[in-house]
Amino acid sequence: MSGSSIFWNVMFYVGVVLICFIAIFPFYYAILTSFESGTAIFRVNYLPESFDLRNYTAVLGGSFGRSLLNSVFVATVTVVAALFLAVTASYALARVRFRGRGLLLMTILGVSMFPQIAVLSGLFELVNFLGIYNTPWALILSYTIFTLPFTVWVLTTFMRDLPVEIEEAAIVDGASPWVIITKVFMPLLWPALVTTGLLAFIGAWNEFLFALTFTVDTTKRTVPVAIALLSGASSQEIPWGPIMAASVIVTVPLIVLVLIFQRKIVAGLTAGGVKG
Repeated sequence: MSGSSIFWNVMFYVGVVLICFIAIFPFYYAILTSFESGTAIFRVNYLPESFDLRNYTAVLGGSFGRSLLNSVFVATVTVVAALFLAVTASYALARVRFRGRGLLLMTILGVSMFPQIAVLSGLFELVNFLGIYNTPWALILSYTIFTLPFTVWVLTTFMRDLPVEIEEAAIVDGASPWVIITKVFMPLLWPALVTTGLLAFIGAWNEFLFALTFTVDTTKRTVPVAIALLSGASSQEIPWGPIMAASVIVTVPLIVLVLIFQRKIVAGLTAGGVKG
């Protein structure tokens, strides 16, 4: 191996280590801070000096636990609703020939280009009209609306790449469109479903603007708003320790989900990248 090859290999691994350090260090430092209290929070340290659980006890002892359950419910229902609608819509857009199919797909994608603040007033009126203001269903509706364009677009692309012969064989055997979707296509779409579902879950889990606007009761809040309101209006100082503890609690489920489904995620992101 030549000297230049060794140099570039070393530089590659140095770059990988640097990227991993930049990505992991903020979460690592948040974990360190979550175990500290008082003036220790403001001392810069890179190794654990104490393991005080008072910040976690303070966070979980209040209404934060309820907010955590609200986020789990809202994000899970959003993913289920978005994937159900996206799978059926992508089947129609990928397999059923009708006039304006391409324009409809571009329109669906165009919806995702609008920033949240631009449609906030319209969504607020819709939520009020439906009578679901200050309920989890207001968040589920708004999150599903913003999640659908991405999931429909991705699943339509994947479904177009599936062999037509599989569908034709199912039709010859007398399978209905619903059977084709659920029994034939969905097993083949698992990598794409996991990828889009996880991204939809993360989006709903971390969303702040709609959660702040459409909920007012503490028992209806999701975790991003709960963390933002931890300090309270009358506090003299920001409780960084409990905020860091809450941030760690909120981040850990996402890390666990990514680690569990990492193989499916990689397969979903790379499928269709190579044509045989």
